[in-house]
This record gives sequence, C-alpha cells and structure tokens, in this order.
Amino acid sequence: MSELTLTVMRLGFLAVLWLFVIVAVQVIRSDLFGTRVTQRGSRREAARPQQAARQAAPPQQRQQSGGGRQRRNAPTKLVVTEGTLTGTTVALQSQTITLGRAHDSTIVLDDDYASSRHARIYPDRDGQWIVEDLGSTNGTYLDRTRLTTPTPIPLGAPIRIGKTVIELRK
Repeated sequence: MSELTLTVMRLGFLAVLWLFVIVAVQVIRSDLFGTRVTQRGSRREAARPQQAARQAAPPQQRQQSGGGRQRRNAPTKLVVTEGTLTGTTVALQSQTITLGRAHDSTIVLDDDYASSRHARIYPDRDGQWIVEDLGSTNGTYLDRTRLTTPTPIPLGAPIRIGKTVIELRK
C-alpha cells in the first residue's frame, strides 16, 4: 500500500474513534442530567385566538360552542402531588393529556417505573374525565387499584404512575 492510502486510513480511523467518544459522552450526560423539557409555545399561541373569540362571544354562544357539557363539580386542573414534578399543574380543557417518559408527552415523567407512553387522561362526552393505561409495564393505579380498562376519575382520587401521583382538582 502507498503512504497516502495508509495516512487516509489512519485519519479515517481517528475520526471514527472521536465520533464514538463524543456519542459516548452525550449518552452519559443524558443519563446523569435527564432529558431536556422544552416549552411548547406554538400550541399555546395557536389556541389563543380561539380562546379570545370564545371570551368575546355572548354567554349563550359560549355555552353552545363549548364542545361538551360543563358539569357543576367538574375538575378544572390536574395537579402532581408526589414525585419529581410535585406542584406541577395542567389546566383541563377538552384536550387529551398524555403521561410518560416520551418527550412529546403532555406531562413528561422522569421516573424509572414509567413507560414512554404510560397513560392518558381524556374527557368523555358527559364531561367526565377518564384515565386509561396504555399497556405500560408497571401499570397505572387509581386509588390503589390497577387499571385494566378505561376508568372514570373521581375528583381528588390519586392516580399513581411509578413514584408520581396526580389528582384532578377544582
């Protein structure tokens, strides 16, 4: 082999070796410091014009355009009461709330016992909120009962996913 070929092979091997080192450092860094949670400002900004239109409408039109019926004792927020996200509050509107370790979840759980797509909470047609386990390994618990089917959530009942506990509140 020529001297040029050997030099090119050595430089290529060196580049691959450095690439491996950089990737290894990134993996170790993400294991130590966790995943980065990003703000989802684009969704909030897209929802603002709709909210402004609803607030500007007369009260009779607001009730009709609400999508579903609003009950008197209906919960208005989801609160994390235990775990690394204690104190986090999510306002309940008519959207589905996903819970898990995946970065695109509504509530990102930094918990070894949570699956990437662990559970979801969504409203039904009657305005009741339903919790559903999405085939997680360690299960989702509602008041110490493991969920096997989509189940309505009573106000203030604890929902446990690993070390994280959440509740629906007014």
